[in-house]
Amino acid sequence: MAFDREMKKFYTDQLEQIREGSLYKQERKIMSPQYADIDVEYPNGVRSEGIVNICSNNYLGMSNHPDVITAARDILTTRGYGMSSVRFICGTQDIHVELENKVSLFLGMDDTILYSSAFDANLGVFEALLDEDCAIFTDALNHASIIDGTRLCKAKKIRYANNDMDDLQLKLEEERDYKVKLIVTDGVFSMDGTVAKVDKICELAKMYKALVMVDDSHATGFMGKTGRGTHELMNVMGEVDLISTTFGKALGGASGGCISGRQEIIDILRQRSRPYLFSNSISPVVVGGVLKVMEMIMHSSERKDKLDKNTEFWKSGLQEAGFILTPTQSPIVPVMLFNAKLSQDFSRTLYEEGVYATGFFYPVVPKGKARIRTQISAAHEKHHLEKALEAFVKVGKKYGILGKSREEIIDMYPISDKL
Repeated sequence: MAFDREMKKFYTDQLEQIREGSLYKQERKIMSPQYADIDVEYPNGVRSEGIVNICSNNYLGMSNHPDVITAARDILTTRGYGMSSVRFICGTQDIHVELENKVSLFLGMDDTILYSSAFDANLGVFEALLDEDCAIFTDALNHASIIDGTRLCKAKKIRYANNDMDDLQLKLEEERDYKVKLIVTDGVFSMDGTVAKVDKICELAKMYKALVMVDDSHATGFMGKTGRGTHELMNVMGEVDLISTTFGKALGGASGGCISGRQEIIDILRQRSRPYLFSNSISPVVVGGVLKVMEMIMHSSERKDKLDKNTEFWKSGLQEAGFILTPTQSPIVPVMLFNAKLSQDFSRTLYEEGVYATGFFYPVVPKGKARIRTQISAAHEKHHLEKALEAFVKVGKKYGILGKSREEIIDMYPISDKL
């Protein structure tokens, strides 16, 4: 057997380094559906009930909406559990096409292609569309799936500083002679909650004849006047060429993703995109649930409006308490702690107070930028948010960070997240 002592030591040494740097991640098991409050079991087997979940991507509270569950159950009965195939062989049902059409209508795009995950969508788009005579201009804080997707592509990769339009323009000027130029950005940057300057990016794209792609996984369904996403928020609907998004967050929270865009581009993806051609179709059950979510959010903005109110209440409460927040413009509200171990200790203490919120640290975020990333949901009632806010304040006082500056917190808890 090849896995001998030396090989085992190779991995155990790495794990030990991760532990020593306070960077070891442990998963807690949720023993209930994804409600605003959940039952959780820790790795040591201790179980707690009624914990307020303040870190889920369940922005619109659709993960366990009874109408969504009913729709998924109905599709399970009429269309089955899975397709056992890829789309072009025998994996396309009428409901797959129906969902693609509905998403296209909602986003204001020509056509849509479904993938088994949004990560797969981003892995499959660049290689299929671009070759060595093309260039990709990618924001420095883009999601890991975009980074990995561009690595699979032969096009030249040019990284510009986060949301820095001067730097983007400089890079576009320097590389203006490429056959196809594609600017790609997150719509909402998932770790900070800030919104990309999609309007300014579209202006530059016109100047330099570039395509624009936006990953709106943390925006579709709730950003913009009617929840269409950041292209609606920034008044550039019709100007973005490609939108990547997910069904695993606001749109039901199960799985699956898509690319929506210009007809010719989507047609090319159906012919060449490897994750589409070689991965099973999305389960009919998931498609049925997402179709119901799309119907609901296209009919009413009630849940988006509630999310907006909940977010404002939460942000105001944390700011008044003296926490340091990122300049977030979304329901993603990161509480900055800077020290990796502190973020984990803070998370554990919150749990003891009945609040589930995960500490984020390197390599999920840059070194020295550890945090608790809170995320607000339309599923939260005011009593959930009040309980969570009370816990945050209590724990913040315990660790002595309320009202403190970044420098003061780092003096108290020196940055130790190293590998």
